[in-house]
Amino acid sequence: MAILELDGVSKKFGALTVAEQISFAVCEGEALGIIGPNGAGKSTLFNLITGNIAADSGTIRFLGSDVTRTPPMARCLSGMGRTFQIPQPFEKLTVFENLLVAGAFGSRRREAEVSDRCAEILVDTGLIDKANVLAGGLSLLQRKRLELARALATEPKLLLLDEIAGGLTEGECRSLVATIRAIHARGVAVIWIEHVLHALNSVVERLLVLHFGRVIGIGKPQDIMASRDVREIYLGIEI
Repeated sequence: MAILELDGVSKKFGALTVAEQISFAVCEGEALGIIGPNGAGKSTLFNLITGNIAADSGTIRFLGSDVTRTPPMARCLSGMGRTFQIPQPFEKLTVFENLLVAGAFGSRRREAEVSDRCAEILVDTGLIDKANVLAGGLSLLQRKRLELARALATEPKLLLLDEIAGGLTEGECRSLVATIRAIHARGVAVIWIEHVLHALNSVVERLLVLHFGRVIGIGKPQDIMASRDVREIYLGIEI
């Protein structure tokens, strides 16, 4: 069963087309990677999926329901969680307080009702020893982990990751990938935008390639990376 379906989704900003007739589906429990050069429209696609920007045309379905005109908060409450490229935690709150806010507002429950689950997420994301540290004092890796933890606190059925491995060292990247693989193994569907291809390919079952707002390929990672179009457009290799 498809957890997410896009059918002919398009978006323009003035004369600039940022999404052109995008159609694809993600099954329950699947991990899909999204790649493409800078400016390809990857983060815009996430914003369309989550409702941060409205599509001009086409249909977006989540869990079988049409959410094309549904506001972001309602999509979050229905089970759609995401991270952003640049983590922006509440810097004057502790790590644990950041999770409580996400958990409470992402599920419309009281903080007392989500505190145990938030503590579990801190363990899962390797942040339990930072629970009482102000978020403003975290390292980049810790901020990335907190961004992931806050998304998990909303109890997503579909998790969208936007370049969460960007800027990390090789060791930090391996550690983060292990965490994402564990999340996926629990049945959470994942859509992951990433430039760190070896990290992405260690998790996802399929890759989707965007170029100037158009899907130019979707399939198994080894098939996509062997594609002439992908190698020319994304990798800059002429064939």
